[in-house]
Amino acid sequence: MESPSLASDAAQRQPVGTPAELPQASRQDGSYPRPQLMRSAWADLDGVWSFRHDDADLGAQQGWSSGFGEARDILVPFPPESRASGIGEPGFHPVVWYSRTITPADVERAGWSEAAPRLLLHFGAVDYRASVWLDGEFLGAHEGGHTPFSFDATGLLAEGGYHLLVVRAEDDPADATQPRGKQDWQESPHAIWYRRTTGIWQTVWLEAVPTASIAGLRWLPAGQAAVSLRVGLRGAAAVGSRIRVTLFDVEGREDLAAVEATIASPSTHDVEVAVPIARQRHGQAAHEILWSPEAPHLIDATVTLLGPDGTAVDAVASYVGLRTVGVDRGAFLLNGGPYPVRSVLDQGYWPQSHLAAPSRAALRSEVEAIKALGFNAVRLHQKVEDPRFHYWADRLGLLVWGEAPGAYEFSPTAVQRLMREWMDVVERDVSHPSVVTWVPANESWGIQHVATEPAQQAYARALADVTRALDPSRPVISNDGWEHTASDILSVHDYEGDGAVLARRYADAAARDELLRGMGPSGRRILIAGAEDHGQPVMLTEFGGIVYQPGAGREDGWGYTAASDEADWVQRITALYDAIRASSFLVGSCYTQLTDTEQETNGLLTEDREPKAPLHLLRKAITG
Repeated sequence: MESPSLASDAAQRQPVGTPAELPQASRQDGSYPRPQLMRSAWADLDGVWSFRHDDADLGAQQGWSSGFGEARDILVPFPPESRASGIGEPGFHPVVWYSRTITPADVERAGWSEAAPRLLLHFGAVDYRASVWLDGEFLGAHEGGHTPFSFDATGLLAEGGYHLLVVRAEDDPADATQPRGKQDWQESPHAIWYRRTTGIWQTVWLEAVPTASIAGLRWLPAGQAAVSLRVGLRGAAAVGSRIRVTLFDVEGREDLAAVEATIASPSTHDVEVAVPIARQRHGQAAHEILWSPEAPHLIDATVTLLGPDGTAVDAVASYVGLRTVGVDRGAFLLNGGPYPVRSVLDQGYWPQSHLAAPSRAALRSEVEAIKALGFNAVRLHQKVEDPRFHYWADRLGLLVWGEAPGAYEFSPTAVQRLMREWMDVVERDVSHPSVVTWVPANESWGIQHVATEPAQQAYARALADVTRALDPSRPVISNDGWEHTASDILSVHDYEGDGAVLARRYADAAARDELLRGMGPSGRRILIAGAEDHGQPVMLTEFGGIVYQPGAGREDGWGYTAASDEADWVQRITALYDAIRASSFLVGSCYTQLTDTEQETNGLLTEDREPKAPLHLLRKAITG
């Protein structure tokens, strides 16, 4: 079937993405897949696709890249193991195929025009390895189950008509070198591992851009009165082109900055712009627009690529939070002052949709639930969360610890895979003000012998150091829980269920010295040989894990300790928090965990996000 040529009416359409047309990024609705680089038009390709398992891995030989029969409907972006997808088959299916027709309406919604003739096909995340074809022509491949990737599909899509998009995804459940986090290698979930997520699990979307366009933005605060911005460019901008950056306050009332940088070479791919923040004209001082959980002030931005003649070639909307984080003299610092971190462990797993959120609204609800419980931070555990979660954390005010999903094996392949994917994660999330700590490894997963093996120690240090090289503005934990090699924060995992014992263990300076010089509570060294105590802040970053299921016996479900009823459960949580509050040196904590997940029933909320006790009782226990 043919469609009328899109070129026929391109001249009548206004160029998309001019500054006046852009959305206000700090007040978006949470649907845009890339919340800190927004254009005025995009095409959401989520919805019903065709789907087929390929257990014998014959699809490539049989030409499925040009289409396949015997297809079933699947609802993208929900993984085929999940009920939400409409497939709901959680067994071993290491190779799967998807297809969808891209229509002229999709191309038009993407903003295709004479001014924006390049068409980019974006994938939020496909677990673990993806290959992509359009009309049987290979667009490219990507490895890494938690990071975004894109292909230029202009050559076919701009011709008009209907086009078949095909995706092959491969996710071997037995491959221990894949960064996989909590995804179980057994057929059914056990202990602390959950059902797998295979294939597409974040939004697929289409976007039209100019021939020379803005490809990426990297915001980093530079003190409390300036930000630095790196603008990545796609295509060759003409010599003499300029990048214009305009900042304005969250209400859009006053300009805070307007600066420009000139492009001196057609081979320029990155432009660095220093942006000082002016005092607002209506009297706000610079410190009054700092971002924090208590006052999550976001500064809106427009970034415009201007041609040599001053016309707007491309423009995008963004936002930035002005804040600093760091560590000093045993304290975690936010905006220059000590800030006690009160965090909760979030697996980011939903019973009906697994790693994919059941809806975009659910991402906002998750942030709201965490704050309602009295937490000011969240540790995203063994998962790289959807960027739209980070948007709501930015907007509503929630500190985030970003963590790498671990591999289970130490080998050259595992090292290369995790290092590459983690670098992409840091680059994707570095601009979010809510992200305040990086955690590239957890509990020696993938570095099981880091306490004694020099090669694994070198790897742990390298992960931490490459994180600092990419982002020198945030603290890094080399191995959360124990066996630290080069950590800015010394984190401890301790599932002691008796509050009195916990109080003695973390009471004072002598207890701190005993903890760091001896064996930790899990029978693991907190500091490996050669790693020194420089007075880093100490945090209890996993504790609690108390099983309680309303209406069920204390033996039901999996956890570290168990409560007999609601009153016993709340009392136990209170006692643990009282012990932490009484400590002279703990400056942060992270409760395990936010929700029940699969067989784990140690959440504060059920798997359906309902509090297991009245919210005010839980909040009182947590906040004191």
